[in-house]
Amino acid sequence: MKIALAQINPTVGDFTGNTKKILEFANRAAEQKADLVVFPELSVCGYPPADFLEKKAFVARAEEALDEIAAWTSASNRPALLVGCVMAANGAIGKRVRNVAVLLKGGKRVFVQQKMLLPFYDVFDEQRYFEPATSQSLTSVGEQPIAITVCEDAWNDKNFWPRQLYSVDPVDTLMQQWQSQGIELAGHPRIIVNISASPFWQGKPLVRQKMLAAIAERHKAYVLMVNQVGGNDGLVFDGSSIMLSPTGEVIARGACFAEDLVVVDTDKPSRAVPVACDDTAEIWQAMVVGTRDYVRKCGFSKVLVGLSGGIDSALVAAIAVEALGAENVIGVGMPTEFSSLGSIEDARSLAKNLGIRFELLPIHDVFAQFQKVLEPLFKETAFGLAEENLQPRIRGTLLMALSNKFGALVLTTGNKSEMAVGYCTLYGDMVGALAVIGDVYKTRVYALSRYVNRQREIIPRNTLEKPPSAELRPGQLDTDSLPPYEVLDPILEAYVERYLSAEQIAQEQNVDVTLVRSVQKLVEQSEYKRQQAAPVLKVTQKSFGTGRRFPIAVKVQV
Repeated sequence: MKIALAQINPTVGDFTGNTKKILEFANRAAEQKADLVVFPELSVCGYPPADFLEKKAFVARAEEALDEIAAWTSASNRPALLVGCVMAANGAIGKRVRNVAVLLKGGKRVFVQQKMLLPFYDVFDEQRYFEPATSQSLTSVGEQPIAITVCEDAWNDKNFWPRQLYSVDPVDTLMQQWQSQGIELAGHPRIIVNISASPFWQGKPLVRQKMLAAIAERHKAYVLMVNQVGGNDGLVFDGSSIMLSPTGEVIARGACFAEDLVVVDTDKPSRAVPVACDDTAEIWQAMVVGTRDYVRKCGFSKVLVGLSGGIDSALVAAIAVEALGAENVIGVGMPTEFSSLGSIEDARSLAKNLGIRFELLPIHDVFAQFQKVLEPLFKETAFGLAEENLQPRIRGTLLMALSNKFGALVLTTGNKSEMAVGYCTLYGDMVGALAVIGDVYKTRVYALSRYVNRQREIIPRNTLEKPPSAELRPGQLDTDSLPPYEVLDPILEAYVERYLSAEQIAQEQNVDVTLVRSVQKLVEQSEYKRQQAAPVLKVTQKSFGTGRRFPIAVKVQV
């Protein structure tokens, strides 16, 4: 049996565009004589549709698109299609919609498998919208039986995970049906198909592969998973669709972070060469794809980046160029009296190396005018945080003016370390449409910057080597306010992502517990800033945003 894994990049709500893309891939698969073409979860409407699922018109349009796609299969020489879609739930009680995999053949919906396990953790809130399946069944394509699962339905293997999140394992249920029906006696191989919209985080493609390999080995089945690719808001999907043999061996693999069509014959599977990609390269690709899709799916083509001469803005500019092309990136330097000549030259050199337009807008006079207006109220007070924060807020205002005038989105340049402890200015350097590196710790920023320079110097050496500074007062360094990032970042990772206590972190990392508590306090006090921040591109297991929800008004005692 020839099965095609159609790894596509849908856009939420673009029924016309998604349908066109599905049929384009279906035609390509038909040319390769595929018997079945498999598309990702909710590929007809795009994932995640969120509260659009509450709109009856949205659900109705999805089903109309589904019928348009089904009509393509009416010709006798065309393959069956397995697509992910939302459908109305017609029960008298429960939620109004279902997350389904629909098998299309002969111009009709011939089988519907409803998703049973609805994740409600991290960035997922599917229990908010969908009615879970109460049962699942095998189906067949031609003479070949297949077991169909939808994303999370394959993520509850008790032999793989130390703790199950659900009381039922749909894969187990389907394989029990397979065995009870005696299908093996008919000479058919076991085939498990999983359609997914599985968001990326660092290391997840390997975890996903190991999990699916365990299922393949345990059930002695071919396991095929097709995953969505591309960015939707802060989520990035890596694709990495895969087919494994009954021994858990990878025999086919889709591209990472790119659309792909992989056609595999289960009768003559050929071993694929594994795609080797280290953590840094993986995160780089995720941020490039996430930036490109966010900008383009929002209807824009150009971006603005405030270039300070520092490493964070340099990395964001490099990502933007890779994502959108140098002609679509504008760098803006906005120095004050506290900006060093070296930083201005570093920003100019970066722009030259990237081949982007660079504009210099000194803000000395604007800053002085603000101080003059405020002088009657600020008199007899020392220069401090208010004056420091005025500078990034002036810059944010200028960037947004340029955005309005030229129709370019502003990319923020704050990293995860800064967002965690509040070392960023609300309505200042936090102004913008997308926090490109908001899920990247400062130490990882340096690693990614060295990755950018792996073939030639793009980010100036001085930017990489000089001590980090916001340059908002004379001689300022980040270490005036924060521990060195080599100390800070592991503490943040343990507290923000793994929820360890101060005592656990102090013991694990051999640091003073008082220091850990002071960092924790900064994290909790800064929640109000993060909840007003631009969407963050998720590249770790726990990013700021919808996947990490804490109140603002708290008094933390743990």
